[in-house]
Parts: sequence; C-alpha cells; structure tokens
Amino acid sequence: MPLPAFPAPRSGALTGRRAHAGAALAAALLGFFVITLDALVVNVALPAIRTDLGGGITGLQWVVDGYTLMFAALLLSAGSLSDRVGARRAFGLGLLVFVAASAACGLAPNLPSLIGARLVQGAGAAAMMPTSLALIREAYTHPVRRGRAVALWAVGGAVASAAGPVAGGAATLISWRVIFFIKLPVGIVALVLLAFAARSPSRRVPFDTVGQISAVLAMGALTFAAIEAGSAGFTAPQVWAATLLTIAAAVVFVRAQARGRHPMVPLALLRHRTVVIACGAGFAFMAAFYGMVFVFSIYLQQQRGLSALATGLAFVPMTVLSAFINPLSARSAERYGPRVPIVCGMFLMSGGLLPLALVPAGTPTWALALLMLPVGMGGPLAMPPTTALLVNSVPARQTGTASGVFNTSRQLGGALAVAVFGALIADQAHFLPGLRLSLLLAALTTLTAGAAGLYVRPAPAEQPVSRRLPRHPCRSHDPSKRHNDDALDQRPAHHR
Repeated sequence: MPLPAFPAPRSGALTGRRAHAGAALAAALLGFFVITLDALVVNVALPAIRTDLGGGITGLQWVVDGYTLMFAALLLSAGSLSDRVGARRAFGLGLLVFVAASAACGLAPNLPSLIGARLVQGAGAAAMMPTSLALIREAYTHPVRRGRAVALWAVGGAVASAAGPVAGGAATLISWRVIFFIKLPVGIVALVLLAFAARSPSRRVPFDTVGQISAVLAMGALTFAAIEAGSAGFTAPQVWAATLLTIAAAVVFVRAQARGRHPMVPLALLRHRTVVIACGAGFAFMAAFYGMVFVFSIYLQQQRGLSALATGLAFVPMTVLSAFINPLSARSAERYGPRVPIVCGMFLMSGGLLPLALVPAGTPTWALALLMLPVGMGGPLAMPPTTALLVNSVPARQTGTASGVFNTSRQLGGALAVAVFGALIADQAHFLPGLRLSLLLAALTTLTAGAAGLYVRPAPAEQPVSRRLPRHPCRSHDPSKRHNDDALDQRPAHHR
C-alpha cells in the first residue's frame, strides 16, 4: 500500500517565518542596545550638563537616578503589560516612549525638564527590557535556535557597554545633547523592524495597582532621602519626611503582597534562600559598577581636568574586557557549578575596588584604568550564572516574577549607589575622602555578596559536569521521550 502523500511545506511560508523571526530578533537587539547605552553615555556627560544647566551634584544625581528609578520600579509589572497587550505591542509602545523621551532630553531647556524626560525614558525602558526577550521566545521555538538568538541579543548589550563611555565622550565634544539624539535613529530602525515581526498573543492578566504605586513611592522616597541628605544634611525636614514616606510605602507594599489577590511579588518567593542570594549579588554588582563609573566620571573631569573623551577612554579597557568574559563565565559554571564563578566574580570586584579606594591622589590615569580591570571582569563572570541559578531554582509559574524581582534589585542597587555616593562627594572640599569612602562601601558590598555566594546550593541540573553521571552516547529518537522547548524552559529544576 503506497504511503499517503503529504504536501511539502511551502518555501515561501518558511522564508516568511524566518523573516519574521529575524526582524523580531533585530528589533529586540537594538532595543537592548539603546537601553544599555543610555546607562553609560550619560555618566560621562554629567559635568557638561552641569556647566550648561547648573543644579550641582544633586541635579546630576537625579539625571541618572530619574531614569534608573522608573526603570527599577516599573519592571515589576512590565511582564503583566506584555501579557495583557502582547509582547510585540508592549515592546513597540515602550520603544516609542523611549525615543520620544530621548528627543525631549536632547531638547530640554533646563534641568527639571531633563529630569522629567529621564523619568519617562525609564518608564519606556522598563516596558522594553522584558518584552525584548519575550519577542525572541515567541519567534524561536526550537531551543538551540532560541539559545543562539539570545546570545546575539546579548551582543547588543556587550557592544553598548564597550562603546558607551567613548561614544558619550566623543558626543559631548560636540554637545551633551547629542548623547540623547544618537538614540533616535537606532530607535526608529528598531520600530521599522518591529513592523515586520509576527503578531504576539495577548491574554487578560490581573494588575496589582496598590503594589505598583507603593513600590514606586518607596523606591523614589528612599532615593530622594539619600540624595537630599548629601546636600541638606541628615536632619533636614525633607530627609525625615522622605524617610517616613519610604517606611509607610514599604509597609503598604508588604501588606499588598501578603494579602492581595494578585500580588506582583509573592512573599514566599523572598523567603527562598537562592532568590535572596541572587538578588543580593545583582544589587551588589550594579551598586559597585555603576557607582564607580558615576564617581570616577565626575572625578576625572572635575578633579583631574580630563576631557569627556579622555574620561570615556579611561573606561574602555574595563568595558571591552567585560564583553569577552561571558563565554568564560558560562564554561566555568558548566564545569564547576554556579557557586565558583559567582564567588570569584564578586571577590574580583572587591579586589579591584579596594586598591582604587587606597591609591594616592596623584596616581596616573592609565594606572587607574588598569586597576578597574578586575571590576570589569568580576561582574560579567558572576552575573550569567547568577541569573541561571535564579531561574532554575524557582517553579516555572514564578520564573517571570523572579526575573522581575532580580532585575529590580539590580536597578535599585545602581540607583542607591548614585544617591549615596553622590551625597558623599557633594562637598567639593571633601571630594577625595568621599570618593574613597564610596569605593570602600562598594568593595564591602561586593565582598558581602561573594561571602553569601558560598552558601549557594545549585539544583541537580546545575551540578558541575565532573560530578554528573555520564550519559549514554546515543540519545533516544523516540519523540515521546523528548522534552519540548517549553518544558525545558519552564519546568522547575528539581523536576528535570
């Protein structure tokens, strides 16, 4: 009996699917690129912004933290937006907001206008970040192709990290406003590519309004208190008022998560030791790395007299080296388990920050650039296995929530570092002691995170290769024994 004839897949349909997937990947990559670029180019331009718009160190802190705060606070509910309207539409809305806010930053006539536009920029970035990965997940259903797509997506962040300081310094030679305008063509190209991506499914999901509002208030008030303490003193009325608001908003947030019907952050998740350690490592990395970049960008220009371009070049060895550490991190985690790269990465950062805090004031700039190298190596060595450890240690239904909490802790670490370190260097007469104390605090934070990493207990699927039983060289070709890509991505690690 002849076998039934099945119609061959149309090459046009396959080509169309690949084109949709390629367009989604390219748009997601460019979105991640501009988000990462924005976090680095602004720091180098801060002295030029201060010269043009005034505002002192407090204003510069808000230029950085206005973006970071909204980014951190809205990340908690960005996943709900993606599910509600679809990843493609949510990413497009976030990108439109980001591009429009970037133009508003470049045209800002005064410092309050710039800070307001930065707040809107952060909101757009919060919508883009999780939905960029959701786009890739929808476009690539095969796990191997999806892994390659995510690796390409990560290239966008690596390139932005390496080029950000130099691009910021070079653009500032023309005008600090250029650092915001250069994101417009990239954003427009990403929007055009997004139009060729496949439509995303949407579904009705609940939204934790009380939790989201209280989270924004708590984070914003805490950062305001830290920034104002540097300029007005810890006993100033506005500092006390912001502190009380922080406490009240935090209490409301905790109650909303404990008693709400649809909490953004189930409190049981925060009692998970691995989640706490991972979030602590993310917080420490961002506090140390972005806090250091913030204070050194101001120090090298205002205290050393370097140009914006020369300041950007001082960061290049560190940022370029960090782009090559990710593959080493993945191989180390596969061979030794996640604990080794996490602990070594955090200790490397501490080992770089301590000498930077203790070197004499007349240390050449090239020597400072070399001393930054361990800081640039430590973060990329620790963060990929930390992220993988977090995802593999929680149930599938909580993966998105855990990722949101993790990324929020990272952004909050950067925001608080800028607030606290900026307060310590606000007095120009005591700038250098404030700089040293800032770096010592950063070193202590990463050292604590590294010590906590010693208590990491990897899931069975993450055990080092040398400890696993050898697998049979021949894999089963029985489709019933294969795991589909969703199962590989979504099942809890202890069920694998």
